[in-house]
Amino acid sequence: MNTTSKNLALDISSIDMTTETVLPGEWSASFMGLNLRTAFQPIFSLSHKRIVGYEALVRPFDSNGEPMSPGLLFQQPRNEQDNIQLDRACRFLHMKNFKGLPDDLNWLFINVSPETIALNQHHDSFFGQLLEHFNFPPHRVVIEIVEQPTSNSESLAQSVEYYKQLGCLTAIDDFGAGHSNFERVWALKPDIVKLDRSMIVRASDEFRIRQMLNGIVSLLHQAGCLVLLEGVETEEQAMIAIDCGVDFVQGFYFARPQMGRNSKPLPTSDLGKLLSIYKQEVKDKADPTIAIRDHYFPLFNNAVDKIREGTPLGLAAKSLIEHHTVTRCYMMNKDGIQIDETVTSNQHEASQNPKFKPLANTKSADWFRQHYLRRALSDPNELQITRPYLSVTGAYMCVTLSLLFKSGNDDIVICCDILADQ
Repeated sequence: MNTTSKNLALDISSIDMTTETVLPGEWSASFMGLNLRTAFQPIFSLSHKRIVGYEALVRPFDSNGEPMSPGLLFQQPRNEQDNIQLDRACRFLHMKNFKGLPDDLNWLFINVSPETIALNQHHDSFFGQLLEHFNFPPHRVVIEIVEQPTSNSESLAQSVEYYKQLGCLTAIDDFGAGHSNFERVWALKPDIVKLDRSMIVRASDEFRIRQMLNGIVSLLHQAGCLVLLEGVETEEQAMIAIDCGVDFVQGFYFARPQMGRNSKPLPTSDLGKLLSIYKQEVKDKADPTIAIRDHYFPLFNNAVDKIREGTPLGLAAKSLIEHHTVTRCYMMNKDGIQIDETVTSNQHEASQNPKFKPLANTKSADWFRQHYLRRALSDPNELQITRPYLSVTGAYMCVTLSLLFKSGNDDIVICCDILADQ
C-alpha cells in the first residue's frame, strides 16, 4: 500500500491485498512492510443464547511471518496520513474477510480511533464508499469509537452522526477505563456501550464494585444504550455478567478470536447451562429480608410501645441501638421532617471518621426524598427494608429499616440504620 501519498481520497487499488495459502480464502493486507490479517471474536446475547456479532481485530505479522502485538502496531510513531491509511486498510481488510463468513445476519464490529475520525475533514466518507464497494448493508455494521481523549469533540460528534446517517450502529468502546465518563455517552448517544474488562476484573475482587457495576448498567440502559461486557474470562465473571444485567458478552470464556473464514468460531461455553445455574442460584437464595424482619421486628415493636407511653427515643430504642449492627435510630413525621436528635450507638460513634462530623447532626433534617419513608407511608405497621445505599450521615454503606405507627393523632416513622456488611 502506498502510505506516502498525499491524496487521502478512496483508492481501493492502493490497498495491497493478498491471499493466504495457509488458510484458503482469507485475505491479508500489506502495510509498511507488515502483513495484516483479521481475527473475528464472537459477541453473544445472553437472552438469545447465541452469537449476534463479531468484533474484527487486526493481527500484524512481521516480514518473517512472526506475530506482533496489535498494540505495537498502533503505537508506532507515524504522521497523520499514515495513521488514516492504516485505519482504512484495516477496515477494508475486515469487511472483505467478513463478507466470506457464512453469516448473513449478524453484526460486524469495527474499531475506529476518535483521533482518526476527527482528523478526517469529510467525516470519514471513505467508509460510505467502502460499504458501496462491498454492497454491504450498513445496518449490519457497529462502529466502535475507542474511549480516548480527543482535541476535536465537535468533529467527532459530526463523524458519528455521519455513521448514523449511513445506517450504521455506533458503540463506545472501553467504557470505564482511564478517563472515560458519561459525557461522551450523552454527547454521542451510542446504540451500544462496551464496558472495559477492568470493570469485570475489579467486580470479581470487590463486592462493592460489583454493586456499582449493576448501577452503571442500569444508568446506561436508562440512557437508551445496550450494554456489552468485554473481557469475560472465567465462569465467575460470566455469572457476574448475567447478574448485573448486561445485554451482550465477549471474552475468552465464551470464544477466542479466530483467523480464517472457513467456519464460525466455536463457543467454549454453553450459555443455556450458565443461565440454568444462575436461575438455580437465585432460587436457592432465600429472601434475606425475611430473616431481617423476623430478627428486628420485635425490637421495633418494643420501641414503638414505649414511645407511645411517652418514653424518649434514646430509652425506648435502647435494646435496638445496642444491637451490634445498628448505627443510629431516629424518628420523623409523615412529611419526612426528623423529630428530635438522632440516637447513635456508642460503638458506631467511636468508629466514625471525623472527616464526616459536619454530617452527624440531623435534627430537623428533611428525609422526604428517601425511599424508605415512602415505603413506610404506603404500608403502615409493617417493617420496611431498603437495599444497601450510601448514608449521607457518614458516607458508609447501610440498610435502613423503617416503620410507620400511630402515636395519639400523629403519624410517626421510626427508622434505624444497620451496617450493610453485617
